[in-house]
Amino acid sequence: MDNAGTLFPKLPLAQWVESFVDFLTDSFSVVFDTISSVIAFITENFVVLLEFVPPLLLIVLVALLAWWVVNWKLSLFALIGLGLINNLGYWPELLDTVSLVVVSVIISMIIGIPIGIWMSQKDSVQSIVTPVLDFMQTMPAFVYLIPAVVFFSLGMVPGVVATIIFSMPPTVRLTNLGIRQVDEELIEASNAFGSSTGQRLSKVQIPLAMTNIMAGINQTIMLSLSMVVIASMVGAPGLGTVVYRAVTQVAIGPGFEGGLSLVILAMLLDRITQGASKD
Repeated sequence: MDNAGTLFPKLPLAQWVESFVDFLTDSFSVVFDTISSVIAFITENFVVLLEFVPPLLLIVLVALLAWWVVNWKLSLFALIGLGLINNLGYWPELLDTVSLVVVSVIISMIIGIPIGIWMSQKDSVQSIVTPVLDFMQTMPAFVYLIPAVVFFSLGMVPGVVATIIFSMPPTVRLTNLGIRQVDEELIEASNAFGSSTGQRLSKVQIPLAMTNIMAGINQTIMLSLSMVVIASMVGAPGLGTVVYRAVTQVAIGPGFEGGLSLVILAMLLDRITQGASKD
């Protein structure tokens, strides 16, 4: 673009970013390779574990879980919905998608919940982390695929990494919010009994904030599912690949089947996690 008429020349921001990425790639390639190997090992073996269970047995187990956590209506929906996905022939893709979502959510929880707890204890940390979370949530998800591919090549791993970055903020925010909203009188009472910071967190604040924390995890799951199709663009297998292939081929039927399968999975995960947060 011609910069004639502007007061200042264009900042070489793109070059700076590319140089920084090149520096990270050259300096920390061993770290990225290790992370890639660990994530690939976990996701692949999780899929193998799910594949070891016969589809009909796994459907029944999920239905029983839905009945136990929520009610018989969701259990019936799980039987019909998962049975339909199996009937349509998308069971292997479903397992790949579940693996991507579960691994992404677990890593997001492992990283996000401690950060949220840290934010709740220090205002200075909250003031620093909040803009980072804003950046993570507002940056278009497609942009995360570029460095993910550069650092981790193609396949499931960059899809998981991009999904973690995109879906982690709700867990961090709602953990922080839930702990900060605990009644001050309860905190003062715990302090009066001589509780340490760790005891106050583990016995008072975190248990009372668990509803908010579970709501954050629920939102992380939903955002992870929204990344499934986008992650398929860098080679992540699963139902997203079915939808993406249908889009590129303008195949309405397979696209609808893949989309419907994603909707069924999203509804099941949403209702089960909501039910678990109420218990």
